[in-house]
Amino acid sequence: MGYTVVALKLAETTLQNSAMSPVEEIPVQVQGTNLYEASEKIYPREAKGIFQTWRNGCVLFLLGLYYLLPWVQWDARQAVLLDLPARKFHIFHLTFWPQDFIFLALLLVLAGLALFFFTAIAGRVWCGYACPQTVWTEAFIWMERWVEGTRAQQMKLSASPWNANKIRKRVSKQALWIGFSLVTGLTFVGYFTPIQQLVVDFLNLEVAGWSLFWVLFYGFATYGNAGFMREQVCKYMCPYARFQSAMFDSDTLIVAYDSKRGEPRSRGKKRKDTAEENRGDCIDCGICVQVCPTGIDIRDGLQYECIACAACIDACDEVMDRVELPRGLIKYSSENHDLGKHKSLWRTLLRTRVIAYATLLAVCLGGFVLGLAARKSFQVDIIRDRNALFSYTSDQRIENTYHVKVMNKSQIDQQYRVGVQGLDQAQVSWLKPELGGASRLVSAGQMGDFSLIVTTPTTNAIQGMQKIMFVFTEISGDKQESIQEESRFFGPRN
Repeated sequence: MGYTVVALKLAETTLQNSAMSPVEEIPVQVQGTNLYEASEKIYPREAKGIFQTWRNGCVLFLLGLYYLLPWVQWDARQAVLLDLPARKFHIFHLTFWPQDFIFLALLLVLAGLALFFFTAIAGRVWCGYACPQTVWTEAFIWMERWVEGTRAQQMKLSASPWNANKIRKRVSKQALWIGFSLVTGLTFVGYFTPIQQLVVDFLNLEVAGWSLFWVLFYGFATYGNAGFMREQVCKYMCPYARFQSAMFDSDTLIVAYDSKRGEPRSRGKKRKDTAEENRGDCIDCGICVQVCPTGIDIRDGLQYECIACAACIDACDEVMDRVELPRGLIKYSSENHDLGKHKSLWRTLLRTRVIAYATLLAVCLGGFVLGLAARKSFQVDIIRDRNALFSYTSDQRIENTYHVKVMNKSQIDQQYRVGVQGLDQAQVSWLKPELGGASRLVSAGQMGDFSLIVTTPTTNAIQGMQKIMFVFTEISGDKQESIQEESRFFGPRN
C-alpha cells in the first residue's frame, strides 16, 4: 500500500478556463496489488518410517557416488574424467571420442524413457527419491536440523530476537552450507579436470580462472537452490511438474488420502463428543502437512507440487498406530483403486503404456549394450589426395595418394598395418617408410596422421575410377581387430 499526492492539473486548467475556482491539490490513497504472494519458509518436520528409510538411503548413496567417484583411480588415471580440451571422455576402461556421440544420444534417450516408465508406474517417484534438487535439499535440511534443532525449535529461533545464541547458530549453519556448496562445486569441476591437482591448486589459491569460475558458479547454484529456493524450484522452475500428467493414467500409483475413510475429520473434544459412526479416522493433527517438503495438504487431493516422497504416509501411519486405528489413511494408491476398480498387481503393471515404455526401453538398452560390445578399439578416416587424380611412378606404375587418420581408442599403444582389396596386383605402402616399415604406431588415446600410396601396373585395366577397400588391422592388441574402409582409385581411361 502506498500514498501519493496527485495534482489534478488537467482538471484545474479546465476549471480555470471555465472561469471556475481552482481546485486545490488533495491527497489520494493508492492501493498497490502484489502480483505474487510472498513465499513463507517451510520447516519440514522429520518423518520416520519405511519410505523415509529408503529415501534417506537413496540420498546417502547418490551423494556418496557423486563425491567419491572422481577420486577412483583406473590404470594410473582418474576413472571418470570428461577431458573437454583433449576431447576425450574416460569412463573406467572405456575412452569415448566426439565420434562416439551416438552413445551419449542413446544414454539421453534411455534416461528419458526410464523417466517415462517409472512415472507411468509410480508417479513422481524420481522427484521424491533421486532428483538432484531433492537430494541436495535433503542434505541441507539435515545440516539445518543438526545446528538449529527440530521444526519447532527452528521456528522459535526464527521468531526470536537477535542474540548471541541466534547469531551463533545462524553463522554455523551458513558456514556448513557454504562449505558443502564449495565442495559440491569443486567435485563437479573435478569431473572435467583431474580432481587431485584441482584440490591442491584450490587450497593453495592457484586455481586457473575458468576452473575457479565454475567452482564458484556451481557452488553458488547449490547454495541458492538447496539452501533457499528449495520447494520453489519444484513448484515454479522444474518443467517436469508441468508435463507429468501426460504420463499418468488411472492406474498410476500416487500418494493419496482416503477421504471416504478419513472424513469427516475431527479432533480433541469434538472428536470425543462425535458418535463413532459419524466421524472419520482423520484426527486433523496436521502432521501430514508439517512433514511435507513442499508444504501442501495431501488431504486436498493430488497436486502438481507433490513430489511423491511419501513422508506424509510414514507420518500418518505413525499417528494411526498411536490412536490404534488401521494404517493406510494416506497411502500409495491409484484413481481406479479409489473408485473401487480393484485390479491384480500384474494387471496394474502390464498396461499398454507401461508395456510400450518397457519395450522401447529394452530396445534402446539392448542397442546401447550391443553398440558398446561391437565398438572397435580404433577408428580410421581416409581422404584421397585431391591435388592429382593419379600419377606415374618411375617404373611406370599408376599411383594414388591417400591421407589417413588412425584414432587409437584403447588404453595401450597399438601397431597398425594396412592392406588393399578390390584392385588386381595393387600394392599399398606407407609414405615415409623410414618411420616404421609395414606398420605404424599410435599411442594410447591418441590420433596418428599418416599418408598411404597405392600403386598398380599400367597393364591393369582401369576404367577411370574403381572402388577399393582398405583393411586396417591391429597387430599388437589382444583382439587384433580389423576395420574396412571404402575409397576410390583413379587411373587413365582406356
